[in-house]
Amino acid sequence: MEQKNKIAIAWLGSCAGCDETIVDLNEDLIDLTGSVEIIFWPISLDYKLKDLEKLAKGEVLLGIIHDAIRNSDQEGLARIMREKCKIILSFGSCACFGGTSGLANLIPREEILKWVYIESPSVENPDGIIPKTQVKLDGHTLTLPEFYDHVYSVDQVIDVDYYLPGCPPPPDLVLNGLKAVLSGDLPPKGSTLTPLVALCDTCKRNTTKPERIEIKAVKRIHEIEADQDLCFLAQGILCFGFATRAGCGTSCININIPCRACFGPLPGINDIG
Repeated sequence: MEQKNKIAIAWLGSCAGCDETIVDLNEDLIDLTGSVEIIFWPISLDYKLKDLEKLAKGEVLLGIIHDAIRNSDQEGLARIMREKCKIILSFGSCACFGGTSGLANLIPREEILKWVYIESPSVENPDGIIPKTQVKLDGHTLTLPEFYDHVYSVDQVIDVDYYLPGCPPPPDLVLNGLKAVLSGDLPPKGSTLTPLVALCDTCKRNTTKPERIEIKAVKRIHEIEADQDLCFLAQGILCFGFATRAGCGTSCININIPCRACFGPLPGINDIG
């Protein structure tokens, strides 16, 4: 029997939307199982960390990692994935850039813990107890992961081979990426597996974008009834499509929500706001 290529999928701390988009491959996922063996995907199949740890170095062809890294357990899993996998794919906006999880970097760690465990209106904690990484109770030592001061994208902790951003990445790009890995038809290491074009260039509202945009007052999307056919920028609504990679299929714009840049910047864009 022909040996199948192995794939491992690691969920660090995300909302599971990235797992859902893999499930949304539907029949294509079934077809893929003819040539690949998923040997680690804890959210969907009954695999344990020990199943991954016992594999040889580089035995897994592709490791898909989604979400950012905030604690020691997540860092540990990312490092095991790097050791066992020939190719690491940073999957989704949180893994690639920090994403929604990265917003926590705007608030100090101590303030987060204080709010979550002491000050939040739904919390009853008169003794002001905040979880510790280690505590002894009845002769036993109980441990929790260390909660880091910072949220890290995956490539800030381990070496990453390829990137597939999106919140989550759409199934068509996921399938194209998987096929590229299996065929070996991959771009240079470090590439992002999305079209190299700005979202603005694929947006149906592009023809209504003024050549020179002058925004007299910035409006948030909930403050006005946005015209579904007119460029958001022309309406004074911030939309990041001009600096953001295409590939999402303008899914947010199609439901009258401006681009929030989940596909990340084009090359040469250092600050997309």
